[in-house]
Amino acid sequence: MNNTDRWLLPDAIEEVQPPMATHVEALRRRTLDLFQAWGYEQVMPPQAEFLESLQVGLGNDLDLLTFKVTDQLSGRLLGISPDLTQQVARMDAHSIGRIAVARYCYCAPVLHARKSSLLSSRNPLQVGAEIYGSSELAADIEVICLMVELAQSFGLESLTLDIGHVAIYHAVVDSLGLPSALQSELYGLLRQRALPELKEWLNVHVSSDAHRKLLMSMPTWSGGVELLDRLDDTLRAFAVNDTLIALRELVNVLQKKHPEVRLHLDLAELRDYNYHTGLVFSLFHKEHGHAIAKGGRYDDTGAAYGRSRPATGFSADLKTLGGLTDPSIRQHRRRIYAPMLANEGHDEAGLQRVIAQLRAEGSVVVQGFTQRAEEAAELECSHRLSELSGTWQVTPL
Repeated sequence: MNNTDRWLLPDAIEEVQPPMATHVEALRRRTLDLFQAWGYEQVMPPQAEFLESLQVGLGNDLDLLTFKVTDQLSGRLLGISPDLTQQVARMDAHSIGRIAVARYCYCAPVLHARKSSLLSSRNPLQVGAEIYGSSELAADIEVICLMVELAQSFGLESLTLDIGHVAIYHAVVDSLGLPSALQSELYGLLRQRALPELKEWLNVHVSSDAHRKLLMSMPTWSGGVELLDRLDDTLRAFAVNDTLIALRELVNVLQKKHPEVRLHLDLAELRDYNYHTGLVFSLFHKEHGHAIAKGGRYDDTGAAYGRSRPATGFSADLKTLGGLTDPSIRQHRRRIYAPMLANEGHDEAGLQRVIAQLRAEGSVVVQGFTQRAEEAAELECSHRLSELSGTWQVTPL
């Protein structure tokens, strides 16, 4: 390894430098304050767990994102957490064990073994909010509204909310009676929307012409709220009427609560096959090519820990949100240059008292180490603390 290589970071592993690190930290505090104002309690899952515990309930996507290492104490395999949702499910089912509805929130770094998309980070700072113990549509509405309010609290506008429901896919595919291996192949083709390959696959594995036409049309099941009316007849044979009714109710409520957010339905939206069990949703911003936050319902995720509870929630990468945030919402504070010590014979106690008071009031006070005139500018200070007429006063540089 040469000297140049020593400074290189692995692909898609990011560092956050000042002033962005300060900005992201301010957003983290604002995010957790917002969550707590809505009644969500903060949890802190560990960064690593035994692999067999971490993998319980994980779909294939998250398994591929998981770093596996050997625990030097036990010799067992550890998994470094790629996503906090499964860990929160374990905590809710086993560590916390509440019977009533529980609201949790978190903010912690996670690590991915590979990129989840072309431009994604492998070390996101994941923030999220989850509700356990309620299967009501009202719970889904709450987390969606909280997700939207979080983005708007950062000054993000022109938002689009994409809504889907994996129960519709399950109902259609289950009617085919395909073995699990073929279901996985079909899922991959539909998820990629690879229409030529999908057509060829259906000609080989699906004998019913009606089913082939239906599955070929599935990637086009997206659009505005009128999509639900268009699919009424198409899906009548698949016992998804309750799902369509719930989607209509969800859309009606969201249009009233957030008329400024554009709604888009995508009933062919498929994520991790073994993860979500119902509603899925993603939030998009005009200046970012991928979802800035996403979530959904995952009712079965706690079953492997002995206590299955309905659950819904969302998560986002705080670093991504920070990069999109209007700099004008950053918390600018006066940055004051002050001497380390008062000159001989001057009011040293008064200097230290004023510095402490300024810091307590929220100003940034940076004490210089030298007497050089340019030191204040080098420290990016906007003001100077000087002794004028026997008192310590703050003046602009």
